[in-house]
Amino acid sequence: MPPFTVLHVCMGNICRSPMAERLLTLAVRERLARAGADPATADELLHSNSAGTGGWHAGDEMNPPAARQITARGGDVVGFAARKLRSEHIDAADLVLTATADQHEYVLALRPDAAGRTFVLGEFGRLLGVVEAAALPSAGVSPTELYARGVALVAAADAAREGAHALPGDDLDDPWGRGDQCFSRVADEIEETVQPLAAVLLP
Repeated sequence: MPPFTVLHVCMGNICRSPMAERLLTLAVRERLARAGADPATADELLHSNSAGTGGWHAGDEMNPPAARQITARGGDVVGFAARKLRSEHIDAADLVLTATADQHEYVLALRPDAAGRTFVLGEFGRLLGVVEAAALPSAGVSPTELYARGVALVAAADAAREGAHALPGDDLDDPWGRGDQCFSRVADEIEETVQPLAAVLLP
């Protein structure tokens, strides 16, 4: 049921998955603004959230260099708190995007039935390029329309991969403990998937 829900997964939930969570929300807001719609309605259309395979940082704020990337790009870091991935988080998601293939395996170990809607982030970005957007349900700015289009997009991406595994280059490097330049590069790579995703959902 709406809103279309995207779950981002990394290891500690303070660097990669929070950046993906907030950059996807930002991309949707920017699409709405460009269409003359109210960007504040983004949360009614799409719920972007995240979790980590480990619980070491549960309750913590985003890692400062990750937060700097979000704010520098026009996003919002308010209210973020890290959490450990639980089965119910996967159950509630229409699309699960993991930072690496290892985390993809972790998700499927918890919920094997989520295989058709779980992808490594870079893998999903590649598949977006081969999905026939014209074959998806019509686009609209209502929660019901976006949900139908999003669910159909995930099914089309799953069909397009034809059971193939993600490629090594689909993984996001872990920037934890590294400099702002590394965080900037990882944020750029995240945007290479979440911006096209927002564009397909809200053309």
